[in-house]
Amino acid sequence: MGLLDILLGRTKPAVADLDRLFALPSAAVTLQAAAGFTPTGQGAVCFATVEGPAFEQTHREVQALLDADTERTGPPVRLLRDEYGYSWLLSHRAPEELPFLVNDLHAVNSAMEVNGFGPQLLCSLAGFRADGEGGGEPGRRLALVYLYKRGTFYPFAPLPGAGQRRDSALELQVRAALADDLPVEQDLSRWFPVWGAPGL
Repeated sequence: MGLLDILLGRTKPAVADLDRLFALPSAAVTLQAAAGFTPTGQGAVCFATVEGPAFEQTHREVQALLDADTERTGPPVRLLRDEYGYSWLLSHRAPEELPFLVNDLHAVNSAMEVNGFGPQLLCSLAGFRADGEGGGEPGRRLALVYLYKRGTFYPFAPLPGAGQRRDSALELQVRAALADDLPVEQDLSRWFPVWGAPGL
């Protein structure tokens, strides 16, 4: 950023750094110790829906890449569309295979970038569930969401039951717990709810 940008109050957007995803396994250890949440083995990449042969080819490449993993224990990667019109590539792994899930998320994002679909990438998430030992109500859900265009993470904790309500107190607790593990998004207005997200 130059002096003129500073004087005029212009800022450069944060650069996506997909390698930050690799911090999730160590953050998961902290999350379990601090709040009693453990990985579910599910994760997803969200992007603005794209149509056309170029995207179909990219999707086939991603599918082939991830399905070629002979260690995969879960079902194949699936492409889903949510009620808001966004697309999600969903990956399943065993709960103890979070590093492999992170590799999947990284591979999907990288393939989208390389094939020119970086502008459509929105976020990635890894799902967690309360184990009942760290104070969290057993079965409660939590996602650690990576904002592609910001290069930061934030927690999203939907409350169980009918309606779209989130546990803001838990989200702030998780933010504080993971401050040394992940680059946490400081602008709370960017902690977008991902209601009904696959993998949550």
